[in-house]
Amino acid sequence: MITQEQLKDVMERTEALYKYLNIEQRQVEFEEEQLRTQAPDFWDDPARAQAQMKKVKGIEKWLTDYKQVRQLADELQLAFDFYKDEMVSEEEVEDDYAKVIKAIEELELRNMLRQKEDPMDCVLKINSGAGGTESQDWAQMLMRMYMRWAEAHGYKVSISNLQEGDEAGIKSVTMQIEGGEMAYGYLKSENGVHRLVRVSPFNAQGKRMTSFASVFVTPLVDDTIEVYVDPAKLSWDTFRSSGAGGQNVNKVESGVRLRYWYTDPDTGEEEEILIENTETRDQPKNKERAMKLLKSQLYDRAMKKRLEAQAKIEAGKKKIEWGSQIRSYVFDDRRVKDHRTNYQTSDVDGVMDGKIDGFIKAYLMEFPTTDDGE
Repeated sequence: MITQEQLKDVMERTEALYKYLNIEQRQVEFEEEQLRTQAPDFWDDPARAQAQMKKVKGIEKWLTDYKQVRQLADELQLAFDFYKDEMVSEEEVEDDYAKVIKAIEELELRNMLRQKEDPMDCVLKINSGAGGTESQDWAQMLMRMYMRWAEAHGYKVSISNLQEGDEAGIKSVTMQIEGGEMAYGYLKSENGVHRLVRVSPFNAQGKRMTSFASVFVTPLVDDTIEVYVDPAKLSWDTFRSSGAGGQNVNKVESGVRLRYWYTDPDTGEEEEILIENTETRDQPKNKERAMKLLKSQLYDRAMKKRLEAQAKIEAGKKKIEWGSQIRSYVFDDRRVKDHRTNYQTSDVDGVMDGKIDGFIKAYLMEFPTTDDGE
């Protein structure tokens, strides 16, 4: 049976969320933004209209989710009081408590995502490390893990570029994770090198092998984000892209390869950004998608420079290195451990089936980001 202190904690956290989420202000903002959708010429500009509808739904979700937390907290209070009069069972009170704690924690976690890019969809790229088949198989396992996570959370996953492994697995994959909420905010915790330790199925001696794969997550920019692309530094190639099987080999050059010369604004160094897209059989659509991926990369680079500048100002905080080894998956010891937060679990199969919310939450709690005022 829950204690009076646990009930008090629930009510206090519910009140704190009301304040942190600015519920009164959001309610006013919701009504104002909804009014804009009722203008007679609202759908004259479909792209702008869709962006506005997305904004309205985003505000509405905060209000709906807080309303649910408040309702569950009130129901727990009633159940607690009714239990004293023997009108409900201890199990019913415990069940109500578990429901409200889950709802509160989810909302508290989402409230920590305050950066401008956190609500965006994202691009997730996986590259296998050195080690041939073993690493390529590991990269494919990670791809499946993220696809299962996305599926469980209602996101849509599309693959814009996939390079198969020589014997098994994949060399690299680029995926867009879209259509849900805070995709980048949650998955930015996955940036870095993922290490696998297991008895290799590809090794005849049954040796324990270590494999690496790197994961890069960038926000997928939309039309509301202005990113400048210098046309003079841009060039295109086209190529034939194969389909699902031998009979479906594309006879038309629908695959696109975009090359862009990026100049670092601080050092002046030049670097070629190369993006390939074979997502559809429609070349113009592939070009449009490739351009979106380029803008996402350029935005990500600008964002990282901003974060580096912020890190220098906040030098006292624990620094997070992009691209460092972040997590180990040790199969025979039944252990997955995040080296940044020390969060670990023995549910290896669950993790590989996409149950990574514990790692995401631990990261966001350890390295919270606040609104930078932009």
